[in-house]
Amino acid sequence: MGKSITGQEQQVQYMKQRLNMFLNVLDSIEPEETDLEDIDRLIRLVDDMDMKLQEFKGRKSPEDGETD
Repeated sequence: MGKSITGQEQQVQYMKQRLNMFLNVLDSIEPEETDLEDIDRLIRLVDDMDMKLQEFKGRKSPEDGETD
């Protein structure tokens, strides 16, 4: 697997890249020619982004201080 993304700026950048990838895929789909496989791929992309976002929310960044 790749290097862990821990900094908040890195996490935001990662999510922006993933969202842009999703939008590019969405823009490239022709509604008249879309099949179930295309829809499943979009759903997987959204699920992957959601899982990563949840992972980021549960991860403490080294630049974050304890504020309790």
